Amino acid sequence: MREHLVRSLRGGQAFVSYKKALEGVKPGLRGVRPSPALHSIYEELEHMRRAQTDLINYALDSDWEPPDWPEGYWPERMEAVSDDAWDATVKGFFGDVEKAVSLVKDPKIDVLGVVAGATEYTYLREIMIIIEHNAYHLGKILDIRKALGNWK
Repeated sequence: MREHLVRSLRGGQAFVSYKKALEGVKPGLRGVRPSPALHSIYEELEHMRRAQTDLINYALDSDWEPPDWPEGYWPERMEAVSDDAWDATVKGFFGDVEKAVSLVKDPKIDVLGVVAGATEYTYLREIMIIIEHNAYHLGKILDIRKALGNWK
């Protein structure tokens, strides 16, 4: 079960890998919303990063306080996303994926057990939400890239 979760966390099983989905994003398109109904690539990825960070911290730190909803989970709109902002988001996202992988691989953590300090939520639930949430928003990123003519 742990290996299945690790593969799903890293992506690329039932959907394109995160790395491939983010390769070749033109810097000038990172902050562009192709329509009023869609966010930008950067907004989607930064949202994924923030939500993933929250879920991991909830699972690992019984004193964790989540950010306010929704403002703590979505970045401010930026039409021009600097290399530094983009790189920090990408690095943070992939770093947190590996934190989730470490949690799953930790033999001291019973992934079916209830998260310390919680009354009902299990580690497995938190990992599954990360997987599902990331898969959903990765699909949004690909839709945005297609709408912007930046996907093969």
